[in-house]
Amino acid sequence: MEPKEFLAFLARLEKLKCNTRHSWTSSGRHESVAEHSWRLAMLAMLLRDALPEVDMDKVLRMCLIHDVGEAVTGDIPSFQKTDANEETERQAIAELLSPLPDGLRGELTALFAEMDALATPEARVYKALDKLEVVVQHNEAPLDTWLPLEYELNQTYGIPETAPFPPLAALREQARLDTLAKLAEKPGGC
Repeated sequence: MEPKEFLAFLARLEKLKCNTRHSWTSSGRHESVAEHSWRLAMLAMLLRDALPEVDMDKVLRMCLIHDVGEAVTGDIPSFQKTDANEETERQAIAELLSPLPDGLRGELTALFAEMDALATPEARVYKALDKLEVVVQHNEAPLDTWLPLEYELNQTYGIPETAPFPPLAALREQARLDTLAKLAEKPGGC
């Protein structure tokens, strides 16, 4: 890959810094897709020793690439995403990866297929961390940025995905308790 092509590819990924998500930050602005992916990757790195049976380097790679299609499609919250949206994102990923050298494109395409299938421990850990990070981010955001459906969703989102992994389940339970404490601060309770 020539330097100009490489930088053009990076420029397309820069949209992940510009495209915002449904979630808000603690400072009261929408978070970017890149910010979500960064902290998701940090979770994978920090939990490396907690899950010795899982290839956390692979999980880290999954976390870094999982939303690259949103450089083209933008973010659609999970509670609004349709099968058609998923297919559009898959097509965007294939198009984005097309200029990469065959070996790298093949490696990333295989990672996406593994993530979609959720058939490996690595894919399941990535998915559990993705959902956990969303809950943590919501807990850090001002409550007035939450949609009414999120009062319940933030208490349950990601529990089935984290349950098979005790360290993740413990973090998810603490996040649930943090959600309840946050909701208790709201005038009139939940």
